[in-house]
Amino acid sequence: MNTLTVSETGTATRPKPKGWSQTRIWGTILLVPYVLVFLFFVVYPVCYGFWLARDPHNYVELFEDPIFVRSIFNTLVFLLIGVNLKMAVALLLSGFFLHDRIWIRWLSLIFILPWAVPSIPTILSVRFMLNPEWGIINQLIFRLTAEDGPNWLNDPTLGLAFSILVHIWKSLPFWTLILLSGRLAISKDLYEAASVDGASSVQQFRFVTWPSMKTLYVTCTVLSMIWTLGDFNSVYLLTGGGPADLTHVLATLGIRYLRLDQVNLSMAAIVTALPLVLPLVYFMMRRLSK
Repeated sequence: MNTLTVSETGTATRPKPKGWSQTRIWGTILLVPYVLVFLFFVVYPVCYGFWLARDPHNYVELFEDPIFVRSIFNTLVFLLIGVNLKMAVALLLSGFFLHDRIWIRWLSLIFILPWAVPSIPTILSVRFMLNPEWGIINQLIFRLTAEDGPNWLNDPTLGLAFSILVHIWKSLPFWTLILLSGRLAISKDLYEAASVDGASSVQQFRFVTWPSMKTLYVTCTVLSMIWTLGDFNSVYLLTGGGPADLTHVLATLGIRYLRLDQVNLSMAAIVTALPLVLPLVYFMMRRLSK
């Protein structure tokens, strides 16, 4: 039987029940399955991967592999050229799709298709187009010049360049939409005031658009770098890392070691990407916290 107690203010209060309440018990029961799923599918694979890559000899063997050194170089080129070029083009296209015209609206529907369609059919279609024997590009070259076209993906430089272009083509619509939403959030009164002052289009972009979108642009660039480090579709589906494993990036190098039944090196190759990922994540969280 509950008894009433008198507080310092003179009001009667009922003592707090001992133990867990029924609401807290059911809340804990419903939360347990999510915790188990997180532990089994997130924590366990990550810890197991670090455990496989714990041996220092794995990293010695990894750095002695010339394919690994080439993969680091390819990854840096992919990030510096691919991400920055993609974001710059997305910024320009966001201004183009801002115009309210019916043909631009229809064009935007076509423009978004590469991002909306899954990666396998879109990237493989590009690979078929670049086929040296029956690809449509070499067929057009033969009809125009009566000469055979080059083997596009048999050159490491061209293979990596096409992989970067495919990555830009595939993800460009998404970042264009993000930056377009940023442009739409800018008040039209600022542009009207700048127009009254005689500002040109370039000056309006410099003094109105860019200051308003600079934070969004930098945040999107950092986030795109993080996602690009984990993107293996553009390289793996287009070149497979060839020719001679010279177009691998860190995201696809782990697959190469798995195919060679070298699981420890595969995990070590993934761990070596952390010095690139962690600073980007830290910088992203700092910006979001502000």
